[in-house]
Amino acid sequence: MRLSKNFVLSEFLKSNVAKRLGIELNPSKDEIRNLQLLVNNVLQPLRNRIGSIRINSGYRNLAVNTAIGGSKTSQHMQGQAADICFIENGAKNNKKIFDTILKLDIEFDQMINEFDYSWIHISFNNKNNRKMLLEAYRNEKGKTAYRKVKQYKAI
Repeated sequence: MRLSKNFVLSEFLKSNVAKRLGIELNPSKDEIRNLQLLVNNVLQPLRNRIGSIRINSGYRNLAVNTAIGGSKTSQHMQGQAADICFIENGAKNNKKIFDTILKLDIEFDQMINEFDYSWIHISFNNKNNRKMLLEAYRNEKGKTAYRKVKQYKAI
């Protein structure tokens, strides 16, 4: 199923964890609609500007989200979020995703710089986008923690 000019539903349903555990990923009509909103409002405009984007993680059902230790309120489970990467000249350049979304003033709910730009989590909520910028890091106990990005200067 095509979600936009450059994105198809199957990209958002790839999961090594689901495959390994034999879990089927069958999003509902509402979850597919949320994925379409994410793609059309965030990912396609981003791709139009910078080029091909890789989806690392898209839709997750409760079983997959639990298996990976995801947040109990993860927007991935509603089809509202994706973890994405951008490869440029053979190397990751995920900061470019972060910068471009801000420069283009693309509407989003949360954008998270995951562990020094290892990937970018981006979400879109059709009802109330907070434009929340976060940074994921490991706290002193080695657990994932998040802090708000108060000031950010795009390059």
